[in-house]
Amino acid sequence: MLLIPAIDLKDGKCVRLRQGRMEDDTVFSDDPVAVAGRWVGLGAKRLHLVDLDGAFAGKPRNGDVIRAIRTTYPDVEIQVGGGIRDEDTIQAYLNAGVDFVIVGTKAVSAPHFVSDVAAEFPNHIIIGLDARDGKVAIDGWSKLSHHDVIDLAQKFEDDGVEAIIYTDISRDGMMEGVNIEATSRLARSIHIPVIASGGITNLNDIRALGNIVEDGVIGAITGRAIYEGTLDFAEGRKLAEGF
Repeated sequence: MLLIPAIDLKDGKCVRLRQGRMEDDTVFSDDPVAVAGRWVGLGAKRLHLVDLDGAFAGKPRNGDVIRAIRTTYPDVEIQVGGGIRDEDTIQAYLNAGVDFVIVGTKAVSAPHFVSDVAAEFPNHIIIGLDARDGKVAIDGWSKLSHHDVIDLAQKFEDDGVEAIIYTDISRDGMMEGVNIEATSRLARSIHIPVIASGGITNLNDIRALGNIVEDGVIGAITGRAIYEGTLDFAEGRKLAEGF
């Protein structure tokens, strides 16, 4: 199982939000490229980059920083989300060397978009499903839709996407542990991989996720825990990779 450090970008800085609220942010560094280097140096095999400004604006706002991270660390996989609403943006990120592009809000608001881009950019499209109580949230988590997580995930699997990132937004940034039951339920309902996100706090959460690897969970994204020190990334990575 991969342990994937999150680098959330706002105004060119590395921050973390609580439950997706832009006004409730903590700045961890003014130099996201150096932050990326820290995790790569500790053995990270993939980075999770989120353009928070882009997620709210509906188009990329931190592309220069993302390209700088890609150029500086050419050997690490990079998945990028936030403000990806059209094919030109996907093409631009792939041209810049990004490995996976995460589609979130547009996947829910215009599902046909997913089938189009999955066909046009095979092996590069990941869908981010952010949910509360089984319902998918959109627009930077500011709105809750009526769509069921599992129903949408099964549809996107049929469209040919690479993986699903599942985030329980009630736990994201709150250091309250992972929603293992919901993550396992989703993973068992589809055949493509699931990457868990939201609430990872310590090694116990990684052990709990490791117990559902056979359900189809291939990775876990961690943010606040590794920045605030409740999870030692190097130790967590070694534990995760043992599953």
